[in-house]
Amino acid sequence: MRTAAVKLTAIRRLVVSAQSYAPRFRRTQPGEVEAAIRRLGAVQLDSITAVERAHRLTLSSRIGAYAEDELQGLLAAGRIFEYWAHEACLLPVELWPHCRRTMEGDGRWQFHRRAMRDHAALVGPVLERIRAEGPLGSRDFEGAGDGTSMWNWKPAKAVLEALWDNGVLAVAGRRSFQRRYDLAERVIPRALLDAPVPGEDETLRTFALLAVRARGALTEPAIREHWRLKGGRARLHHHVAALVDEGLLREVDADDGGAPFYVDAGAELDGSAAAPVLLCPFDNLLWDRPLLERLFGFRHVIEVYKREHEREYGYYVLPLLTGDRIVGRADLKADRAEGVLHVRRFHPEPGVRGNVETKLERAATRLARVLGLEEVRHA
Repeated sequence: MRTAAVKLTAIRRLVVSAQSYAPRFRRTQPGEVEAAIRRLGAVQLDSITAVERAHRLTLSSRIGAYAEDELQGLLAAGRIFEYWAHEACLLPVELWPHCRRTMEGDGRWQFHRRAMRDHAALVGPVLERIRAEGPLGSRDFEGAGDGTSMWNWKPAKAVLEALWDNGVLAVAGRRSFQRRYDLAERVIPRALLDAPVPGEDETLRTFALLAVRARGALTEPAIREHWRLKGGRARLHHHVAALVDEGLLREVDADDGGAPFYVDAGAELDGSAAAPVLLCPFDNLLWDRPLLERLFGFRHVIEVYKREHEREYGYYVLPLLTGDRIVGRADLKADRAEGVLHVRRFHPEPGVRGNVETKLERAATRLARVLGLEEVRHA
């Protein structure tokens, strides 16, 4: 059912409220890590440690300080798994059958398919070692990269990644953030391994519904971006329309005249404001940049891959969210040896009113506690 146009502000507040950012510092209770991953649908992984790993920033902003051992236990127990969504993500294990279409289509990346061809003789020995010894990382295998590719992976690493991409191996945990691979049959529950691959229609409808419910409100292009779905409007539109016809989603026009939003059929527009929080650059709220600019008037920039003199805001910049607005950008660095969270630079957004520095201090102090740091220090 389509309703009259609503204020964009109400949609923005719904989007913020749906993220469930914690209002204050807290420590998690048992089960909250898994529940948060299930609620978000996907949590992006990234290796940069300037402040903290991306998944830890994303999760802790919502559920507070948690023990990484709990998350690693969820991987080992097959309660969650790593695979491609928006990027490489932590996913609820129930999505495994929906990912098998990609896995059985030779995975997501062409260079993995090339690795299986170029290093075919290694596949058997790699699998045999894992079968005999249990979960192993690439450091457990000999070899070195040839220096000719961007990743410069040694052959065994390339084979491990390709077998993971194909669903033969699963990530059973990480050691110093390095994946530990095991046979998928020893990690993923048998019922999900044996489940038939859902039809593409079922998978696309499942993904669309999960994305909207996890994010509060999304346009159709933003649903595609959530999962990095290929095929454009022609592939997804009729599935979204069917979910509306079935009463599972609702189509909502905004008063800015832009593309319609889709919300859960039972969603109440508007929502609670967020306490000041510094967002991981790879936070779910920030995944779709055109949507972010439309809703918040905020142009998200990630500059870690730029040369220093080319950066406008800094190396690892966390947007500052407060209420229902993004009010600034903080370039942060965690010094664990000193126990200090350094605020190297802060850029308030143009036109922001009020004492933004006080909100920054509150958010930075909370983040420092989550990271186990004793002090926030401004440059």
